[in-house]
Amino acid sequence: MTERTAVLEQVRATTAAAAASGDAWPDVLVGLLTEINATWQESADACADLAWQARTTGSSALLVLRPEQITSPGPDPVTARAHRHLYLAGLRYDFRCPSIEALVHRMPPSVVDRLDAYSRAMWAFALLGQSRTDGFVLMDEVLVEAGDHPKTLQVLLHGLWLGHRLPGREERMLRLLDLPPFAGRADPIALFRKAAALRGLGNYRKALEAIDQALDLLPPGDPAVHADLVRERSLITAAHDWARLARTSDASAQR
Repeated sequence: MTERTAVLEQVRATTAAAAASGDAWPDVLVGLLTEINATWQESADACADLAWQARTTGSSALLVLRPEQITSPGPDPVTARAHRHLYLAGLRYDFRCPSIEALVHRMPPSVVDRLDAYSRAMWAFALLGQSRTDGFVLMDEVLVEAGDHPKTLQVLLHGLWLGHRLPGREERMLRLLDLPPFAGRADPIALFRKAAALRGLGNYRKALEAIDQALDLLPPGDPAVHADLVRERSLITAAHDWARLARTSDASAQR
């Protein structure tokens, strides 16, 4: 473990302890990220994970932060960016796409023009999640800026998954899933998204393989995510059964 990694792990541990004690944990996290002058990638990684953990315990960042902290330039770039990451992550986890879009529209041009790739991915998520094809343009821009940053790619995948009326949705998801961060096939959420895309394309055998692998890799202690994966497996088997019944019916009708 590098010295920088050790510092970031301490940031996470300190913030988790603050959240458990009922303190204003977003202020603790933002202060620590500002103190170490975190990069946008480091900020995104910490904020995404801790926002999810806090949400599961009823301590969402949305209960502490104010929209004004997201739309204003802020006291310094690292602080402002961390506030945005936390608040936008909270909205994303609640699937509040219109709220994310409204916040971006409230930002002055000087803020929008300087948004980091992860924040822009949240904006793309909001558009894609509403099945808006203008999200594709923003998504492609983010892919150029973000490189292979896993958390950013997960946000884009989430938006595509949510935007069920998007043309070519499944093919775009599979192209994202072919990128290096997912090549090891050890990410249960990525496999969950892959199963959904394959189900949409009618490839039920491979969809079942992906969701079963996701269920096997999912760490214990997250029943909500486990339930989502089980639900996806049920959708795959139901779609497979319907397709088989439809083929049988067509064959009978032709006799």
